[in-house]
Parts: sequence; structure tokens; C-alpha cells
Amino acid sequence: MTIDARDPDATGPANGIAIEVAYAEPQRQTVLALVVPSGTTVEQAVELSGIRSTHPGIAPDATLGIHGRVVARDAAVQAGDRVELYRPLPADPKDVRRKLAREGRTMGRANRDRS
Repeated sequence: MTIDARDPDATGPANGIAIEVAYAEPQRQTVLALVVPSGTTVEQAVELSGIRSTHPGIAPDATLGIHGRVVARDAAVQAGDRVELYRPLPADPKDVRRKLAREGRTMGRANRDRS
């Protein structure tokens, strides 16, 4: 029997549950579909996916999430979940805005035509 990992209904005790594991770098992204046993945690799903071999620069303590929401490493995945590994921000956006404000500048394009 073939299980389509993109089909969240492809579940059951014999089949496991279909999920995706995703990681993005500035120039490339990887989304891996896989079927994991019921009760698998987010952290276990990352390890089972093998995504660290594709992206060796992923920090061991990378923040993990499901569909854009940060979750605990021991959170159980559900059918259809997309587990995401997040890169650290190069700078705190609030600090950048404060610095620019002190300099009398703003973020984005300064010379935009607003007509």
C-alpha cells in the first residue's frame, strides 16, 4: 500500500501519520514529506526527516514550530502538520527600529512616491 504523505487522511495505526518538515535559508528551502508513528514529537519528527543532513548549518537548539506557531519540542505532531525549524534573527527588529529612529531614519524605502 502506498501512502501519500501530503494527504492528511492517510492515517491509521498501521500507517502512521503524514506530516511535513520544513526549513528555509535565504537562497533555498526544503520541505520533506514523511509518515511518522502516532505519538511522535516535533523533535523526533525533525530527526526522522533527516533534514539536518541537507542543511548541516541548522542549530541543534533551533526553535521549532507547527504552521508558523512556536511549539515545545515535546509537542506531538498531528496528521497534516508542517513542522518548521526557525533560523535566529540576525538582529532584533525592535532594536533596529530604535536605532533608525535615533538617526531620524525609517525602515524600508525612504523615497517612495506616495501619490
